[in-house]
Amino acid sequence: MYDEWLDKYEYLIELGKNLGDFPEEKKTEDRLIKGCQSRVWLDCEVKDGRLFFTADSDAIITKGIISLLIGVYSGRTPEEIASDDFSFVEQIGLKENLSPTRANGLVSMISTIKQLAQRNV
Repeated sequence: MYDEWLDKYEYLIELGKNLGDFPEEKKTEDRLIKGCQSRVWLDCEVKDGRLFFTADSDAIITKGIISLLIGVYSGRTPEEIASDDFSFVEQIGLKENLSPTRANGLVSMISTIKQLAQRNV
């Protein structure tokens, strides 16, 4: 959709700004994604055999990254998510254009989403 990485960063920022509200009472230690430099909370609900994610972060770029991930995976079945290779991240060049600490955080977010899916298979 965008050719320049500056445009992609701006898009991530917009995604983060448009991420739905995340209740303060859900900002608990058990929802905190380990391995992220920023604080990222992820919640998962199962409805009709599908996983629905909500999230928040205290950093705007990170908030945009988790927003992108939950936009792609929310509403899918646990089996679909657990078996997915998350290759779209490589295809759009996201990881390679992040700082090392943000790239590590991205890996932690993906790992957490996959773990939540595997628990519900």
